[in-house]
Amino acid sequence: MKIQEPLVLVARKQFHADLLSTVISVKNGIPSIADNNNGASIRISNFILQQIGLLREVNKQAAQTAGDNFEKSCCTFLRNTFLNLKHLRPGQWDIHRIGRRADAGIASCDQYSHLKDLATLCKSNPTLAATLGMDYIISPDVVILRHPEPDNTINQNALLVDSQVSKLTPLRETNSSLSILHASVSCKLTLRSDRAQNARSEALNLIKNRKGQAPHIVVVTAEPLPSRLASLAMGTGEIDCVYHFALPELQAAIDQESNEDSKESLRIMIEGKRLRDIADLPLDLAT
Repeated sequence: MKIQEPLVLVARKQFHADLLSTVISVKNGIPSIADNNNGASIRISNFILQQIGLLREVNKQAAQTAGDNFEKSCCTFLRNTFLNLKHLRPGQWDIHRIGRRADAGIASCDQYSHLKDLATLCKSNPTLAATLGMDYIISPDVVILRHPEPDNTINQNALLVDSQVSKLTPLRETNSSLSILHASVSCKLTLRSDRAQNARSEALNLIKNRKGQAPHIVVVTAEPLPSRLASLAMGTGEIDCVYHFALPELQAAIDQESNEDSKESLRIMIEGKRLRDIADLPLDLAT
């Protein structure tokens, strides 16, 4: 009798298969997620990929193409998992990529709707635009939105609200038509110093520019080097957690590498609740 695999495990395997067919490749023994000037990065990447599936010997994709495909795979993984957790996190949900459409962005969400007015003011006032810079423009890679609920849903088990109370909460459809930003997912295929800093800056802007509750703010990456993961994962405040696309496989690769500093760094990040596997993400988002 065949044992049924859990849905999250199936989705994780499909996630890896998608990445191996559209994003990650190997050319002359160097995986596309590796730093070709770093021997440890190449060895670790190769061992990770050997564990998750077949390798393609093709030319490395352009950075933007690979990044776009990584976002698509992350978005698909979340749709295949998080949307099956409605018994844990009821609601009307939407998961999609924002891509380069900064005009749509998070300004269509309740906590950030004021940014649309700010952008309009900046267009007509160069002095204001110069003062504010571009910090108010936030365009996450993947977002999870919760739509407002009609009163008949809120009151389905008991009369909880009517026209006399709860007149400002955005969860009521009668109060607001805007979706609530539940989570911002930054997708970084690999991490270099600029990408880590961009993720931190985006997270800080999400926090300081909101009006209302802060969304979950997470980063998903396939970076193979613990030192570069630490540049983003270590510390507190901006990002909830960093999620690796293949954390158990990374741990096995680091064990094989026999680098005590890398082992210790990885241990600290995991035990310090700063680094988790992609399979943990949908359940963390349901909290």
